[in-house]
Amino acid sequence: MGLRTELRREAAGLWDDGTGVSLVAIATGWGLLNGVRMVYPVVIPFLRSDYGLSLTLSGFLVTVLWFFAAIGQLPGGMLADRYDERALMVVSVVAVAGALALVATSASPLVLFAATAVWGAGHSLYPIARITILSKLYTTRLGSALGVTMATGDIGQTVLPPVAVALATAVAWQAGLGFVAPLLLVAGVAIYAVTPRQTPTGGSTLSLRDTLGIVSELRTPSLGFMTVILFLYLFIWQSFTAFFPTYLTTVKGLTSLQASVLFGFFFAVGVLVKPLAGAAYDRVGIRHSLVAILLPAAAGFLLLPLLDDAWLLVGVTALVSTMLGTGAVTQSFLADAFSDEMQGTGLGVIRTLTASIAAAGPVVFGVVADYGYFDEGYVALAAVMVVVIVLTYRMPDDTV
Repeated sequence: MGLRTELRREAAGLWDDGTGVSLVAIATGWGLLNGVRMVYPVVIPFLRSDYGLSLTLSGFLVTVLWFFAAIGQLPGGMLADRYDERALMVVSVVAVAGALALVATSASPLVLFAATAVWGAGHSLYPIARITILSKLYTTRLGSALGVTMATGDIGQTVLPPVAVALATAVAWQAGLGFVAPLLLVAGVAIYAVTPRQTPTGGSTLSLRDTLGIVSELRTPSLGFMTVILFLYLFIWQSFTAFFPTYLTTVKGLTSLQASVLFGFFFAVGVLVKPLAGAAYDRVGIRHSLVAILLPAAAGFLLLPLLDDAWLLVGVTALVSTMLGTGAVTQSFLADAFSDEMQGTGLGVIRTLTASIAAAGPVVFGVVADYGYFDEGYVALAAVMVVVIVLTYRMPDDTV
């Protein structure tokens, strides 16, 4: 009863003063953007067949998507400080819808990779704008609000991959990607219609020196630790999600549909984990909430190579999926670490720095898989997760 009452109180607080409608629109756009990104891993077998891609090149394709989604977040953050976040989010979903059309109609691997880069660049405008506008709408419940949007992202990542595989099997892989484009356009209209226009706080005076000054702040203990933690987490997450469906079909013997459902289940658990993780951050701070999220995931990575039974794989996947709560904690911490004037740019610097380097994860994991070391790759991910846990324990006291 206590938990139910607390969840009801949080939901009422998020809906107060008309902000709930905006939260729904923003979260829906985020869910579609994240969901369609996770369609790529489940259609990799179809792409390999059509374009003759190796596992290494398949990993590089995912790396291109993540890399361009990362490097665009710094300019995206700077734009969020200067302009209306609502407009940036609308441009983002429209750009991704157009890029999906290019991917679906690509006639060669070169066009496929170029369209994927456009897709990533369009996606990059949304994440920071989403965080900065929510920080204005929810001054005391940012962790919960971010947790809700991230959970909605997981709903998209749960639902869209199985639908995409069903369409790819029945029609073509292009249909599995293309059906999301019109949904993104509808989401853009909804965001523009119900989200209040925001007055930029940064003005037009932010200089290159100001931006570089944020980089120097990374030398402070709290931000330095968090930057390393976020990089390692993103490396793990991108490596895992890029090839988990392929691993399930090629090593564990599951069908494409079974693998896509289990992949969707991975994100379904995040629907529950992320709001709880965000609320935990608001109440107990970063250290205790983050360690509780990462320990089960490390155990799951170690167990994954040892089990073959489908039902046991469901349990292991649930363990690994607890790591999805990390974003609600780390991004809330980072949003609180910068002033309103520098929040978008600060988030952009850190997210671009960490995510662009971590984008190498899929291609590295693809090389490992091509050499026949799929299982050993997951053991290595478990070891990296243990490093993240140790760093979390060592976080400076003023951050907890």
